[in-house]
Amino acid sequence: MRSDLAMEELTVSLRALHAVAAGFPALPAPSVHVSPIFPKRLELSLHDDFGAFEPWRLALGIACEDVQFGVQRGGRTFVLEARADFAGASVHLTAFSVAPDARGGGSDA
Repeated sequence: MRSDLAMEELTVSLRALHAVAAGFPALPAPSVHVSPIFPKRLELSLHDDFGAFEPWRLALGIACEDVQFGVQRGGRTFVLEARADFAGASVHLTAFSVAPDARGGGSDA
């Protein structure tokens, strides 16, 4: 991280956030992360609900085949990840959901 980074250098990611909020106000609210380490990146995270991922994927114009599925915490957490260029920023969209077996909904048959 550069110690001389000014707020104005975050304008690309902040403008992308503004464009998303203005263009898609009805989308589920994500956790938002902007960092001076990656000043042109906007990170959007959705927790506990894969259902919120799909409208975001569509709004950002991300193709289904560009979505990656992963597993964390020894199979207890499922993860969807996708990236897109939007309003000049690299947008990283991530959703987390508890795996069905971790909820106690699976069977040991």
